[in-house]
Amino acid sequence: MRAVQALWRSRLREDMGGIAVYTAIVAIALLGIIGLAIDGAGKLRATERADAVAMEAARAAGQAIDPAQAVTGNGLRADPEAAAAAARAYLARAGTQGSVSLSADGTQLTVTVSGTYATKFLSFAGISSMSVSGHGSARLLHGVTQPE
Repeated sequence: MRAVQALWRSRLREDMGGIAVYTAIVAIALLGIIGLAIDGAGKLRATERADAVAMEAARAAGQAIDPAQAVTGNGLRADPEAAAAAARAYLARAGTQGSVSLSADGTQLTVTVSGTYATKFLSFAGISSMSVSGHGSARLLHGVTQPE
């Protein structure tokens, strides 16, 4: 009986500290997974905001139509300088940077927003920020129920 007890005691002493090492490894892995989830969700939110800002800037640019074309009934076209200025002004108010382009026919406005997302957990792994971009476009339409 004493031999069996001595055998069990010696085996338990061999395992001392094994659970602490396992717990440390699992805790580090769990913190890494939580960090990836938090920073991944943060980047998605930043991308959604960039898309929303780009779409709103394109809509703001779409309000700057060429009055000479619209009044004479020759069609609905954007004034290139005024549209670009309206989009850049919206981007500046939103605190972002981006580019504005206008199609050759003057009816399609496209805005691209670029920025960065400052990471919370991944900065411990050396990744302090991630790039974010958003795209938005607006098409000028003319008509009551459908474009003419």
